[in-house]
Formats: sequence, C-alpha cells, structure tokens
Amino acid sequence: METEQTSGPLVIIGGAEDREGDCVVLREFVRASGGVKAHIVVMTAATTRPEEVGDDYIRVFERLGAKSVQLVHTERREDSEREENIRRVEAATGIFFTGGDQSRIVDFIQGTSLDQAIHTRHAAGAVIGGTSAGAAMMPDEMIVGGASVSNPSVDAVEMGPGMGFLPGVVIDQHFAQRGRLGRLLAALVLQPAVVGLGIDEDTGIIVTGDEFKVVGSGAITVVDETTATHNNLEGLLKDEPIALCNVKLHILPQGYRFNLKTREPLL
Repeated sequence: METEQTSGPLVIIGGAEDREGDCVVLREFVRASGGVKAHIVVMTAATTRPEEVGDDYIRVFERLGAKSVQLVHTERREDSEREENIRRVEAATGIFFTGGDQSRIVDFIQGTSLDQAIHTRHAAGAVIGGTSAGAAMMPDEMIVGGASVSNPSVDAVEMGPGMGFLPGVVIDQHFAQRGRLGRLLAALVLQPAVVGLGIDEDTGIIVTGDEFKVVGSGAITVVDETTATHNNLEGLLKDEPIALCNVKLHILPQGYRFNLKTREPLL
C-alpha cells in the first residue's frame, strides 16, 4: 500500500537567534534536517552582505555537526536559473533563508526554476527554515513593512505576496522587542488570514503538519481573528484607528504546542 508523501517541517525564527552559545533554535533546525547527516543550503537572497552572512551560518551549522553546508547566492533574478544553484537545492535536506529584506527573496526567487526546486524538495521532506526576513516570507501573503505601533490602523502595515510555505497565516518577527502587536492586528484585518503569529527574537516554531512547537528563549504570540465579532474597517480612512472586538490571544513559551487547524493550544 502506498503511503502519502508528507512535506518536511518548517523552522520559523523571529530573528536575532543565538549563534555563539548553545544555539537552541538553530540546533533544532540542524536536527530536523538530519543531524550529522544533514546537507544544508543557506539562501542569502534577503541580505545585501551575502558572503559575510553566509559564512557565519556555515560556521554555526558546521559546529553543530551538519555533514555539509553550501551557500546559494541570488543577488539578481538570473541567479535563480543557474544550474549549480538548483543542483545544490535538489541535494539539500535543509534549506535555510537568512535575514535581511523579505522583498528581496520574493523579487529574486519567486516564480523561477529555483523556487520550483525549493518547493519540490520541501514536498519531498526537506526542511525549510528561515529567520527574520526568512520567517516573514513563509506565508502566502507576507508583511512587507510598516510601523511598530501600539494601535492598529490601515497604514500601520504593508502587505505583499509571500513564498507560500505556510498559507493562511500572517507572521511578524522581532515581535516583543519591537512592539509589533498593532502591526500584526492590522495585517490580520486587512488580509484573509485567520491566525497571526508574532515570533520573538531567539525564538522559533517547528511546524509539522497542522501543529507547531515553540523553542527558544522568548514566546510566540498567537492571534486568532476568527473569533472577532466586530471591526470598523468599512469606511475607515488609512490613518484612522482600527477597532477589533473579541479577538483571541495566546502567549506560548518554549515547549508549548499549537494546532493551526483547530486554532487551539495543546496544553
């Protein structure tokens, strides 16, 4: 009897993860990618310092025991059609997107042969990881930018197409450190996503199937907008405050789990 092929896990990190000490969050990415047998590819599309940032992750992943670590630089869209880059992705058990500007990931990779290779490897079981910008790009609709504000408004957030690894959610990173609750709430009201995930620095989620587990020193803020009974978006001008009633919120530190399908924490 044939068994259904399952996509690999997602390791989504809020940025500023520990790379010098125990590396708790990155350690889980290496472990999920195969541990000492892991073949990791580091995607540097988001950063304007690809060699420096890439070399830093090579150092960390090799120290944690990965069998091989290679870089894929995409500083222009044509790089995403290079056979060498595609071959590296096709052999990877873990594919990691660095921080920087999430728009660069979409601009240089989305819709290319490299994009297809990444999604094919993920569907075959490879792990997709990302930090900061590499976390923001995970949904089908991502936060491109916006102000860190206490109160949500239409102009508090700018949205754009993401890479589609985790549809139906909105992700914001550096969450508690930069006070981004208002931005995440605005994004949820403006987009058809039902769950918002605010990921603190040095914190990540490991998504397997419909569930995720929290790892790291901070917490995950989960906002469930499906319970909302009212908002004032209709007729609202872009700089006017958004009203939201009966939105559900969860704060989940390390070890807690959450079911994205039922939208309930697993205690």
